[in-house]
Amino acid sequence: MANKQIVDTGKPNHLLRDRAIQLLIYLVVLCVSGIFLWILLDLIRGGSALLSWDFLISMPRDTGRAGGIGSILVSTLLVLSIALLVALPIGWATAVLLAEFIPAMSSFGSWVRYSLQVLAGVPSIVFGLFGYAFFSIYLGMGFSILSGGLTLACMLLPILVSTAEAGLRAVPESYRLSAAALGMSRAATLFHVLLPVAVPAWAAGLLLGIGRAAAETAALMFTSGYVDRMPESLLDSGRVLALHIFDLSMNVPGGDAPAHASALVLILLLLMINLVAMHLTHLWQRRKLNTE
Repeated sequence: MANKQIVDTGKPNHLLRDRAIQLLIYLVVLCVSGIFLWILLDLIRGGSALLSWDFLISMPRDTGRAGGIGSILVSTLLVLSIALLVALPIGWATAVLLAEFIPAMSSFGSWVRYSLQVLAGVPSIVFGLFGYAFFSIYLGMGFSILSGGLTLACMLLPILVSTAEAGLRAVPESYRLSAAALGMSRAATLFHVLLPVAVPAWAAGLLLGIGRAAAETAALMFTSGYVDRMPESLLDSGRVLALHIFDLSMNVPGGDAPAHASALVLILLLLMINLVAMHLTHLWQRRKLNTE
């Protein structure tokens, strides 16, 4: 009876503690959501008046005070496409190598992971100086979209490798053992068993990489350049959207309204990319699991 009384008297304290932790979590989530909504509402208030189809397709005039962001959007999408086309194969192949073909405690695997951790902590301005010295000067690309995209690819590698490797290692070992018992090769196990389970983590890393690349300013200041004209080739200089926002808000008097409108376009572009990527990931995962 005494033990039962002790348990009964302690139960309300546990319930109160659980309620307090749950309330704290909800408050943190509300604060984060509130900050995002605050930023979004401020951008809508300052830039919605300029937001139109003509603003999206017309060229900038009067150093960005007039006109639109047509050439800026093209340069942004080109730089982002180059970065992803280069970083995705290298990053995901490295993640597969570390997770499936190299022992977790090997010296080579530990050295690669430590290098990626150090690379993830390098400031973007250092990547910009590296890209300027290596791609722009040593390889002779100059201030160009190609130089900026390759520099961003170097920045994305730690994010893509870490998230993809973590997603593969989170798959239960029983999946691999079951596939081996059925006589499946390691490649077949990877594509037909492991990837359908790990694809949410891979998609999360991809979205984080896209968000960082699309919002990068310092690294592209030294590589892709400031020119706001329409690029005619990958070796032309091009101003990305984040750099355009920085220039309007810091260096152009009277550029606050177009800066707000450009920032609003950037936020909407990232939201659209995230929604499309999550939807495609969900469809691919469901189709892959249904066909197995």
